[in-house]
Amino acid sequence: MSFTRRDLLKTSAGIGAASMLPLGANKAFGQELSYKPEEGASLRLLRWSPFVKGDEDAWLANTKKFTEATGVEVRVDKESWEDIRPKAAVAANVGSGPDLMMVWFDDPHQYPDKLLDVTELADYLGNKYGGWYEGPKNYASKDGQFIGLPTATIGNAIVYRDSWVREAGWSEFPTKTDDFLELCKAMQKSGHPVGFTHGHGVGDGNNYAHWLLWSHGGQMVDENGVCTINSPETMKAIEYAQALYKTFIPGTEGWLDVNNNRAFLAGELSVIANGVSAYYTPKNDPAQAELAADIRTCPLPVGPVGKQIELFQVTSTVIFKYTKYPNAAREYLRFMFEAAQMDNWISGSSAYCCQTLKAYESNPIWTSDPNYAPYAQASATLRPNGYAGPLGYASAAVMADYVLVDMFAEAVTGAATPQEAIDKAEKRINRYYRV
Repeated sequence: MSFTRRDLLKTSAGIGAASMLPLGANKAFGQELSYKPEEGASLRLLRWSPFVKGDEDAWLANTKKFTEATGVEVRVDKESWEDIRPKAAVAANVGSGPDLMMVWFDDPHQYPDKLLDVTELADYLGNKYGGWYEGPKNYASKDGQFIGLPTATIGNAIVYRDSWVREAGWSEFPTKTDDFLELCKAMQKSGHPVGFTHGHGVGDGNNYAHWLLWSHGGQMVDENGVCTINSPETMKAIEYAQALYKTFIPGTEGWLDVNNNRAFLAGELSVIANGVSAYYTPKNDPAQAELAADIRTCPLPVGPVGKQIELFQVTSTVIFKYTKYPNAAREYLRFMFEAAQMDNWISGSSAYCCQTLKAYESNPIWTSDPNYAPYAQASATLRPNGYAGPLGYASAAVMADYVLVDMFAEAVTGAATPQEAIDKAEKRINRYYRV
């Protein structure tokens, strides 16, 4: 056989590309990808505590399959939602801890240089499974490189007691914010008040605060990262929040992510904004069948901006650079994102964990129950944190510091006047954006 110069260049290019693959990566002509775990490898993953038991059960079952297939033991630990963020920051800065972590929102942007590049793996999965949704992808990537894998979006929706809403005189749940306020007043009068999280709930507190701001046309910063929180739109959002707060069950300013679930399931209030977990619990408990039959879900009402705008909670799985077993960690993630495992996890989570890869939107779980519908497109429709500015250290730090959550909480409780709350938020935002 004879080789032309063109053949030689092609061969050299292929060898060069192959040499750039992570050590132990095997890929057959752009098709299947796998990583060879290091000798004696074992892994530790830290994830958030589940609100849906089926989510954890399916994840652990898939992990067991991985160990059986590779011999790599994986220890899965869990922490409360609020503890994940500080523990991840400590691990990144100290350089020791879990090999992998499921983190929140744009947390990877706080310590990108501490995370393993998983671009090759992300590209492989994206090409194989219909591509990544843009919102989750942006949370886990920086400067064109993936510093984590977008793992799930936990949707947020109104969860309410249908019979109590009807008793208050509403045959359908309102779709506009003005009508929603009137419903909340009626629910309070009927003895079945509503409640939304004004405390440091990673999911519920942030989701509610961002919905209040965005639905009224406010934003934290502009496209250039210049703070724009001090605006008439923000003031309108606060005034609306104050009116809503008057109809709330007492104590919501101290709520974390678990509190509204507990109050709703205990019958202490009629309407919350939450993931599907508030429905999942009674649905899977025969003793609460009557309650489950009375629960309905729907999107949060549309505000003056005239369209539905939600933050939604994205979790990404990152691998820290300090891990002794980078190939084993990459292979674990590859295995967990393949169809046999990912479809099982999405189904097991009962609409709690929305897919981040487009191919999985055909999972039959989304059409199995009408109450799952508001959560089905969470990854496709979310608005990213830090809107309208870019994701980065500043946006991640402002959220980690609960700046928007505190602004609304201080104003509605009377700890500060609306303008004082806005001014304080502006100073805190500028501290991170360094304007």
